Parts: sequence; structure tokens; C-alpha cells
Amino acid sequence: MRLLIVDDSEIIRRALKNYLAEFSPTEVFEASDGELALEIFRSHRPEWVTLDVTMPKLDGLSCLKEILSLAPDTKVLLVTALSAETTALTALELGAKGVVIKPFSATDVREAFAEAIGQS
Repeated sequence: MRLLIVDDSEIIRRALKNYLAEFSPTEVFEASDGELALEIFRSHRPEWVTLDVTMPKLDGLSCLKEILSLAPDTKVLLVTALSAETTALTALELGAKGVVIKPFSATDVREAFAEAIGQS
């Protein structure tokens, strides 16, 4: 299983990588913006993606649409500081498998990820 972690914060990317290590990804890719995320996605086709909403160059919802248009079976977990319910609902309507609100705990991330990939 290949995992792509997309967030403009290196601290958040590192935390997500550590929290999701128990799912034993075979490869972990990281991107700091939506455009780089799409480049990596096109090259490596990860099965799982964590995706921030607010990022430079290309926002998370636009990136989500593009990822799912390329590979509709990709499991995407949105990770966002935006607590607006409409953002979460929009992401789920677009095809995200779950949403985690920042600040989050390791348990929050692991439970949401397990549910998103069907391991809950």
C-alpha cells in the first residue's frame, strides 16, 4: 500500500506519517502543496491519501476532485483546520472517505483512517 500525505506544514506531515505507521504503508510520499501532490499522484498512484484543505498553489478540494477523476478507488482522508461543516460535507460529497479536524490526536487520525479504508 502506497500512502501520499499532503499538507503545507512539515510538522503535520511528520505527525501523520508517525500516526499512520501502524497501517504498514509500503511507501510514503509527501507533498507540501496541491500541485506537487498531483505530480506525485500521477507518478506513483498511491492507494491512500491524506489531504489538507488549505494549501498553496491548489487547494485540497480541487486536488481531491482531480485525484478521484484519475483514480476513483483512491481512499482519501481530508485533514483540515477548517471546522466548517460545509467543508466536510463538500469533501464527503466529492468522494473523500473521511474528515479529521485539526488539531487532532493520534487516536483521531488512526480511527478516521481505519474507517476510511474499511478497517473499523
